[in-house]
Parts: sequence; C-alpha cells; structure tokens
Amino acid sequence: MSITVPGERAARPPWLPNEAAREAIAIWALAFAAILIGFLLPISWAAKLFATLAFLYMPELSMRARGEGFAEYGVTLRSWKLDLKWFAILFGIIAPLFVLGYWGFAEVLPRLPAELRHLLAPYSGTPKFAFRLPDRFSEWVIDDLFVVALPEEFFYRGFIMTRLRDAWPQGRLFLGVRLGPAFWLTAVLFALGHLAIFQFWRLGVFFPALVFAWMREKTGSVMGAALLHGCSNILVLVLEASFYGAMRN
Repeated sequence: MSITVPGERAARPPWLPNEAAREAIAIWALAFAAILIGFLLPISWAAKLFATLAFLYMPELSMRARGEGFAEYGVTLRSWKLDLKWFAILFGIIAPLFVLGYWGFAEVLPRLPAELRHLLAPYSGTPKFAFRLPDRFSEWVIDDLFVVALPEEFFYRGFIMTRLRDAWPQGRLFLGVRLGPAFWLTAVLFALGHLAIFQFWRLGVFFPALVFAWMREKTGSVMGAALLHGCSNILVLVLEASFYGAMRN
C-alpha cells in the first residue's frame, strides 16, 4: 500500500512508461483500438459499449497504480456552481450562433459538388426546416449526457489532458486559462479518436474540444464541460431531425 503526501503524486510504478505523455498517448491508442474492434463486430452497439468502458476503466488502472482518485482528474462536484455558471454563459453564446451557422450550412451544402458534400457532412437530400425532436428523444438525452459526454470528458479533458499537463509546461495565459501543449494535443487526440469511422467531417470536433478544454481548466472540473458537451450533441440531433428528418447517411 502506497502512502501519498496530500498535494503530491505517488511515485510512478515501474511498469508504467517513464513519461506522463507516453502513458497518456499509449492509453489513448489502446482505447482507440478497442473502439475499432467494437466497430468490426456485427453488433450495432458494440463500439459505443467498448468506447464507454475504455474511457472509464483504462485510465483507472493507471490512477489506481498511483493511488489517485477520480476527483484528481476533474470528476467532482466541488465547483458545481462555477460549472453551471460557465455552462450557462458558453451555451447561451454558442447555441444561437451554431443554429444560425447550421442553417446557413444546410442551405449551401446541396449546391456543392457531391464529392465535397460527402467530405463535409453526413447528410443527403435537400433540407427542409420543420421543428421536430428526434425519435426516442428522452433516450438520446440520457445517452448523450451519461454514456457519451461524461465518459469522454473524463477520458480526454480529465485524464489525458491532466497527464499531458504533468509532462509539459502549461503555456501562456489566455482568458484566465493556460493554453499549453497539453491543451492543444488533447483536442487533436479527441478529433483523431472520432476517426474510428473514417469520415473527414468528424475532424470538426477539434473546435468544440477547445471550448470543453477551456471550461475544464477554468472550473477545475470536467462536469460542466460534460454538460456542455452533452447539450451540444443534443442540439445537433434536434437540428438534424428538424432539417433532414431521417436523411442522415
């Protein structure tokens, strides 16, 4: 049993990589491989199950070896008021802008060459706006908040970004947050992780990843970022249902 002085990290077990960065990238690669295996199985939900389990349990093996807990990686409600404050501010700014941008994009997309359309979006047909909620909307809300957003935020903005931050200096201050190599590389890994299904448009998640990372650094928790992440996904589902109905590829 290891004894850790409060505020200090336990000594690294010899079986772990020598550098925090190598550990983070190795665990990311293992999780990505698990998701790929899930997609190869003839079960529609296997990839999501493998992703959720990998995001939750692969970091835990490393954390347990150092005597660390989830709270040290941002899974905590200690700053819930700050989380809710920044969620309300950011979602209140981003959501209307995103809706307008999505609307404009939906108008332009059918006018583009077919090859370019397939690179930029997963939609087919001509959009026609009529507000509607996706089928099984309440199930999608639970799925996006607790099966997708929370595990992903713990894995990327909690574990991966923290371990990379342990390896490298934090960088320059921007809007009250230090944007070092860990901040940017985590967003890159997040985007690449979405290429388990190789579709170019999935790389666009790099940009919301920067917002989630900024929020995690600002509040010290991943809970607000998970709420923003989940609600953003739900907003996209509502827009897809309203513009395209069942025409997503």
